[in-house]
Amino acid sequence: MNQVSFVTGANGHLGNNLVRLLLLKRESKGETVKAGVRDIKNTEAFAALDCELVYAEMLDEQAMVDALKGVDTLYHVAAVFKHWAKDPESEIVQANLKGTEIVLKAAAKNGVKKVVYVSSVAAIGHDGSALDEHHWNTETQNAYYHSKIISEQKAWQLAKELDLHMVSVLPSAMVGPHALNLTDTMQFIESIRLKELPFDPNFHFNFVDVRDVAKGLLAAGKKGQNGERYILANENSSNLMRVIEAANTLKPRYRNLPKAPKWLLIFVAWCMKIKSKFDGKPADMINSQIHLFYGVKQEYDISKAKRELGFSPRSDIKALKEAFTYLEQKALNQA
Repeated sequence: MNQVSFVTGANGHLGNNLVRLLLLKRESKGETVKAGVRDIKNTEAFAALDCELVYAEMLDEQAMVDALKGVDTLYHVAAVFKHWAKDPESEIVQANLKGTEIVLKAAAKNGVKKVVYVSSVAAIGHDGSALDEHHWNTETQNAYYHSKIISEQKAWQLAKELDLHMVSVLPSAMVGPHALNLTDTMQFIESIRLKELPFDPNFHFNFVDVRDVAKGLLAAGKKGQNGERYILANENSSNLMRVIEAANTLKPRYRNLPKAPKWLLIFVAWCMKIKSKFDGKPADMINSQIHLFYGVKQEYDISKAKRELGFSPRSDIKALKEAFTYLEQKALNQA
């Protein structure tokens, strides 16, 4: 029987890696992979890929109803992923919340058999201890974090009301190939590669390879238990020294930077906020990020994903090393 898988946000970092994996793992030529995008004329991310491009704007109700006709498994990857916006409530929070509602209602209307909903460890939170899927974050200061929390909660509410078979996956900071437009996470890695960071911000991110997350999504679609959450992350976080260690395995040219005091970061964020009001350009750092990340390790208990999905992420050093390799090659190709 022809099985149809649909990926929203298919030209994004995770979405594109997932499309590639779905195509690679097809059990028969009868299986169809549909890539949902906002611009079907922009095919750069799908060169030589045997998938069907479908217009799927998550805030367009009729478009989503039309796009999901005949779909068996929906991987809802699309989301607004940014920390700064001129109007964060409408551009980030409400966009992600409304998008969740529109997509899941369209899935129910079309009788989609299984939904893999991509949330984020932002909905779990971090406090330095190894948090598991039972934990819910209560963050409200950072628009992106707040959006992921309430959007996933809305998704579970809708899944119950609409009788949807749904699992959620919660990735940490993803790095790796096929990032046509660099995410905030990949831009951070790029700034290190280019030696643009003036100091160590004392942030501890949990880096995971985007391809391992894609494998986790595929496993969730096949083996995930209805109503369950799965954290797709590394067990340990990485500070800047760890990231530089990974970079130096390729080219030993990077040195450790002085650690910035918290007050200095707050001052820099304030200056960036003032600047962004005048030029309209995104601020590289905002106060809520300092509040969230400064000196706090992002540790997670991933035993559930290992046990039920067979999740086995490569180490942070390996993931970061391969991310630097990808960025180096990308820069050469663009030169």
